[in-house]
Amino acid sequence: MKLIVGLGNPGYIYARNRHNIGFMCVSHLGKMRDIPFDKKQAQARTGIGTIAGKRVVLARPQTFMNASGESVSALLKRLNVAPADLIVIHDDLDLPVGKIRLRLGGSSGGHKGIESIIARTGTRDFYRIRVGIGRPDKEGSAAEKEEAVISYVLSDFTGEEKKTLEETFPSVSEAITCLLVQGLETAMNKYN
Repeated sequence: MKLIVGLGNPGYIYARNRHNIGFMCVSHLGKMRDIPFDKKQAQARTGIGTIAGKRVVLARPQTFMNASGESVSALLKRLNVAPADLIVIHDDLDLPVGKIRLRLGGSSGGHKGIESIIARTGTRDFYRIRVGIGRPDKEGSAAEKEEAVISYVLSDFTGEEKKTLEETFPSVSEAITCLLVQGLETAMNKYN
């Protein structure tokens, strides 16, 4: 079984924020594969189904982003899924809006949700699908730049960005299917 987690913040006020791109992607995947998020377990909304003959659990943690590891580690234990069968979809400031990158392992890159998952699971060896949200163009001190980033990730996408994402969501779903069926190298060559 594979556990596919989209990261974000719970609650209506955050629903369309840039930081919630992981939620948006996994929700799109669920819709395309007719997998409803009809269960609540391990502080997450989950849906169970099949993608390309593989049994999957889709999840949207209901902890806040910085505590994503609480839910993800609990889901791994409850479902008896190894971290090697975990795929996490999350936002990335260093990629242009809508660009995707797949990889296995590595550092958190400063992403608090990924840091939390690494800390709670004790491993970096899980799949990541990074989805670009761009970075704010802010001059000033380190504190001012940090404040600008926080405001930016908690703001909604613009109309133009939403148009770009209409193509990104299907690409992420296709990349996940490719990863499940053909493996990481093929998926990276095709979608990175």
